[in-house]
Formats: sequence, C-alpha cells, structure tokens
Amino acid sequence: MTKLGTKLLFAFSIGAAALSGLLFGFDTAVIAGVTGDLRTVFGLSDAWLGITVSIALWGTLAGAFGIGAPGDRWGGRAGLRVMALFYLVSALGCALAWDWTSFALARLVGGIAIGGTSVLAPVYIAEISPAARRGRLVGLFQLSVVSGILLAYLSNALIGEWVTEATWRWKLGVAAVPALLLLLLFWLIPNSPRWLAAKGRHEEARAACEALGIASAAMDAAEAPGTRLSFARHRRPILLATGLAAFNQLSGINAILYYLNDIFAAAGYGALSAAWQAVAIGLVNLGFTVLGITGADWLGRRRLLAIGGMGLTVSLLLTATVMFGLAPRPLLLPALIGFIGFFAMSQGAVIWTYISEIFPQEVRARGAALGSGTHWLLNALISAVFPMVAAVSAGAPFLFFAAMMAAMTVCVLRFYPETRGVRLEAMPSVH
Repeated sequence: MTKLGTKLLFAFSIGAAALSGLLFGFDTAVIAGVTGDLRTVFGLSDAWLGITVSIALWGTLAGAFGIGAPGDRWGGRAGLRVMALFYLVSALGCALAWDWTSFALARLVGGIAIGGTSVLAPVYIAEISPAARRGRLVGLFQLSVVSGILLAYLSNALIGEWVTEATWRWKLGVAAVPALLLLLLFWLIPNSPRWLAAKGRHEEARAACEALGIASAAMDAAEAPGTRLSFARHRRPILLATGLAAFNQLSGINAILYYLNDIFAAAGYGALSAAWQAVAIGLVNLGFTVLGITGADWLGRRRLLAIGGMGLTVSLLLTATVMFGLAPRPLLLPALIGFIGFFAMSQGAVIWTYISEIFPQEVRARGAALGSGTHWLLNALISAVFPMVAAVSAGAPFLFFAAMMAAMTVCVLRFYPETRGVRLEAMPSVH
C-alpha cells in the first residue's frame, strides 16, 4: 500500500470508530425532547418518567460491563459491528413501539449499544494512535459524542416545528439512518495491531501495522492469553479509572442533558424557547470540546481536569442559586453555558482517553469496561433520582453536584498522574 493509502486507511479507521460516538451522543440527548410526549402517551408520573429515561442507562451498564471480556477475546472491530446493529434495531424499535414495554425494550437495546461503544471505540482508537497524538485522536470520539448531542437537540427542535403528529416517534426513529451507515463502515476497518499482537497473531499484526502506517508503534504488545483484571494486580489503574468515571457523572452532566428542557421549563421558559436554548447549549458543548481535545495533548489531562473542576463548581453554584430563586432567572442560561463549557473542555475531553489508556494491554478492554460501567451505573442512578429530587427542591441537585466537583478537583491534584505523551506499553510506569 502507498504512503497515501496508509494515511487514508488510518484516518478512515479513526474516523469510523470516532463516528460511533455520534449515535452515542444522539441517543443520550434525544430523550430530552420527548419526555413531555412520553408522560402523555404512556401516562407517566415523575417516578415512572425517571424509570423510563433510565432504562436505556441500565442497558448501557450491561453493555459497558459485559463487553470487556468479548472485546479482549474477539477484538474491538467485531464488537463495534455488533453495537452498530444494536443501534439500528433500537432506532427502528422506538419509532414503531406499540406500548410502553416495546418502547422500553428498544431503548434497552440502544443502551447496550451505547455502553459497548463507550468501551470499544476509545480503546480501538487509543491502540492505533501514536502517543504524541493519542489525546487528540481519542478526543475525536468525544467530539463525535457532543456532535450527536447537538444533532439531537437540533433534530428535536426542527421535528417539533415541522411534524404535528407522533413527533416523538420521528425524533427517536431518525437515528436509524446514521446507524445503518455506521454498520457499513465497520466492515471496512482493520483489527487493532496491538490486539492482534497480544493474541500472538504477529503476522496479521505486522500486516495491519503496515496498512495503517504505524509499523514501529504497535508491535511491542506482549502476548498474554487468559490474563484477568485483578484488583490486587491492577489496583491503581482501577481506582484511577473508576474514580474519574464516578466524578464524571457526579458533575450531573447527563442528568442535566436528559432533563434540559424540563430544567428550562421549571425556570419559567416556554417549550419552544427551551428547545432552542437546548440547541445553544449543544453548540457550546461542541465548541469547548474542540478546545479540550486540543488541550489534552498540550496542557495535559491532569491540568485540564483541575481547571474544569474549579469552573464546574462555580457554574453549578450559580445554577443552584437561580433554581432556589435567589438569583434572577436570566442567569440560568449563562450558568448552564458555563457548566457545559467547563465540562466539555475538561472531563468531557479527557474521560474516554484516560480510561482507554491507563490499563495494560492484556486487560485494556476489561479495564475500560470497568471504568465505563462505573460511569453508566452512576448515570442510571442519578438520572432515575434527579426528577424526583428536583420536584421537591429545584436547586438541591445542583448544590450536591457543585460539592462533588470541588471534591474532584482536590482528588485530581492529589492522586492523578499525567499520561500525556506516554506510550501505552510504558503506561504501568506512571501508576
């Protein structure tokens, strides 16, 4: 293959894996635009709405925790193909749901796809990326996630204006188009050379390295069949990954994204205004994510997390004062914009990179699955509880999230090592 051909295949492989984040983000955020319809169509109380929203999250939990061993055994490429098929089935199932149970099952399947993708795609990208650019390249996955979030908000707003009947079916079903495209793309990418080398398939690994133009970067992975993730052996990376994943959700990011329209409504904004302000939030998310993935290899992961933690604390405190009625309502939008901006350029840009790079090769998918599973477990719990707590006290959740971000800042500065520029094979030395 020519030098140009290897560069094109490398870019295509990175792009295809990163693009899976688009559906991750879309499915995560699209629910914010249909909560009102779901209340009406299925007659849901606050508690049942929380359960309905969180069903997909329990799927992500199953997908994230369950994909680690298959990912290490059969490779990220095979797993990503299955996840793309699940995305397609979920989108069509939601669009055609005939009752609450069928809708819930379709969302559960979609959740499994999100959870599996959140493990496999960052690991795949990390394994084929050079150390000097790994933060930016894995960050493309997060950029794709926030692009999907923005696309969901924009799609919700436009469909809400253009479609007058069964709008919730259209909002959820439109994801079938990118899901089908993703399924086709995953049949064209090669296996990770590091994964092939770890499995003892050295000739295939060498061929994949040459095809991707990374012949000198990925052949040092040691063959280690049957290695299990062990807390005794891998305690430090386990604590780092699960801690970062936990703090990611204790920021309140996904609860806020899921219920963004409801938050604006609780502050007195009309439905149309809330939908378009959600689009504005999505644009900020996208812009600051670009800033963050650039800074991941420039400022480093640790510094970004610390700066973001301080900004998140202040933004959440301001949001809480507005929701408590102690500050003017117009401050809500800039407070949430500040929150999204600081999250996007710090935790949003760093989490998937850090989780996918911190574990040794032989347990990387299993370790990433544990980190991602922790992320989705707290996501499901917080999203299920959020509407009930917010119904009692609109400001209390944001006050709690602010306290968690202050704690995260201290933990990052005290315990987290910098991984910028460290080759994956040398990662155990930074623990």
